[in-house]
Amino acid sequence: MEITNVTEYQAIAKQKLPKMIYDYYASGAEDEWTLQENREAFARILFRPRILIDVSKIDMTTTILGFKLSMPIMISPTAMQKMAHPDGEYATARAASAAGTIMTLSSWATSSVEEVASTGPGIRFFQLYVYKDRKVVEQLVRRAEKAGFKAIALTVDTPRLGRREADIKNRFVLPPNLTLKNFEGLDLGKMDQDVKWLQSITTMPILVKGVITAEDSRLAVENGAAGIIVSNHGARQLDYVPATISALEEVVKGAGGQIPVFLDGGVRRGTDVFKALALGAAGVFIGRPVVFSLAVAGEAGVSNVLKMLRDEFELTMALSGCNSLADITRNHVVTEADKFGVMPSRL
Repeated sequence: MEITNVTEYQAIAKQKLPKMIYDYYASGAEDEWTLQENREAFARILFRPRILIDVSKIDMTTTILGFKLSMPIMISPTAMQKMAHPDGEYATARAASAAGTIMTLSSWATSSVEEVASTGPGIRFFQLYVYKDRKVVEQLVRRAEKAGFKAIALTVDTPRLGRREADIKNRFVLPPNLTLKNFEGLDLGKMDQDVKWLQSITTMPILVKGVITAEDSRLAVENGAAGIIVSNHGARQLDYVPATISALEEVVKGAGGQIPVFLDGGVRRGTDVFKALALGAAGVFIGRPVVFSLAVAGEAGVSNVLKMLRDEFELTMALSGCNSLADITRNHVVTEADKFGVMPSRL
């Protein structure tokens, strides 16, 4: 059977993976309301396409933190990819590089920063959790820097792990043949999260990941973040937070145009990418589609997901009358809030 869209990989991955592993990737926190809402909120945003525009040449390129990308679609950090496929993060790194986009390596990866760097050239970011021991964090940052990683994505929504009931039922443990490679030989201890402290030890720009309110958006700007990733951790932390696409405009407003804002969560179609950009995102990150396609077909699966999203996004741009990302405006979409007159009229 030919796979014709990103979502189809999930059902095949479910058949292929052991239940404990599939559930780890697929599940959300508690009632999984936010998990569902991350998708459903996109479906409530409609288009206002403009016609009679020459769209014979579509340019999807963009520059993120000074790096030129082929498209505004990047790869989120997802943990333990070797559970999905033996090539794990190696395959994801190669697929991202071949597609001309960014991969973010999870600090809970089953491949080290050095191993990922060994796959060849590519623009890579390193996701960092806030550990209480600053020495541990410093070691991780130094290693990422030395391995040629270009930025840090600091996850700030995880003071404690969310309650994922599927993992409790399955008694989830990392399969015995795998290890969290970036922690080998590290001494886990205590540290306070601080963007400013990180800036004092690295020249890498710091993206703050896990912001869903204007208040925290302003704090990120004040603390010198280079960018914000609007994320609810794939709906795996606090249930009943809004979908990221619903929180996006508020966060963009809070950032006041001073730093780029990206969207993570629920992106499965090129139309989703367009909607995020219309609402002010500088780009999007995808997570679960990567692990599911990796499980089904390794590197080729991840490459195919990136290609499908790229092709769909290009078609959406053409049918909306946009030749470049700069042409995508707030007037190209209608949200629920617009329909109820919550937002002032744009005409």
